[in-house]
Amino acid sequence: MTRTMAPGVVEGYLKVAPTVTRDGDAVTIDANGVYYKQLNEAVRQAIDAGAATVRIENVNGQRYIGTGVKASGVRIEVHGTAGNDMAMFMDGPEIEVFGNAQDGVGNTMNAGRVVVHGDAGDVLGYGMRGGRVYVKGDVGYRVGIHMKAYENLVPIMVCGGKARDFFGEYMAGGMLVLLGMNTQFAEQPLVGGFTGAGMHGGVIYLRGSVEPWQCGKEVGIFQATEEDMAELTPILADYAEAMGMDIEQILAEPFTKLAPFSHRPYGKLYAPM
Repeated sequence: MTRTMAPGVVEGYLKVAPTVTRDGDAVTIDANGVYYKQLNEAVRQAIDAGAATVRIENVNGQRYIGTGVKASGVRIEVHGTAGNDMAMFMDGPEIEVFGNAQDGVGNTMNAGRVVVHGDAGDVLGYGMRGGRVYVKGDVGYRVGIHMKAYENLVPIMVCGGKARDFFGEYMAGGMLVLLGMNTQFAEQPLVGGFTGAGMHGGVIYLRGSVEPWQCGKEVGIFQATEEDMAELTPILADYAEAMGMDIEQILAEPFTKLAPFSHRPYGKLYAPM
């Protein structure tokens, strides 16, 4: 079907510069009806001009917010629903979403922090190399796929609800945490099937238990030790503060640890040993 649109309109968005207002080092951008390219250009211009806070209002699925932005001490507020690949290749800023986020949050992210006060979609943290992603609610499929530690960077993702299949698929480094607390799917299991499938690095922590059939054959299932909790607790405290939650409530249930048996789980399939 061919869609006929007025000149300067793409998929319901206007290809015009958004309204931008400035108050000191804070900039507010109205994203209502604005195409993602014009919106992201306005965000970059505000940061280049010295803005410490960029507040984006009326966001309705615009993609790539914060993508490729390299800056320290910059905060981006997203009011609405962020579109795909938010914070992709991001290196330094903090993004806080007062709403939900779609797929690909933190795709190949290098550094910074993303806080989502709602649910998020599929493929979060794809190839993520550093920084932190915090989601208050549920997440979708293939979350944490190909996450990897890079040089001295260790990516961390904490999801407060439940997750679908392939959580931590092909994970090579970093930390994934799933709490199962802020969920709209009370009758579903904490995590779906094929958890950690192909995993060969990093660690997954689950608040609660998981059945062996839910996990990839590449991972072992262990009860988190005191040493594990000493590493995990400061991260959960940071998450709790960001989400306005009680850390003691989070720690009230035991955690399960998933870790790979081998760094080369498929080595014998491709090369003689």
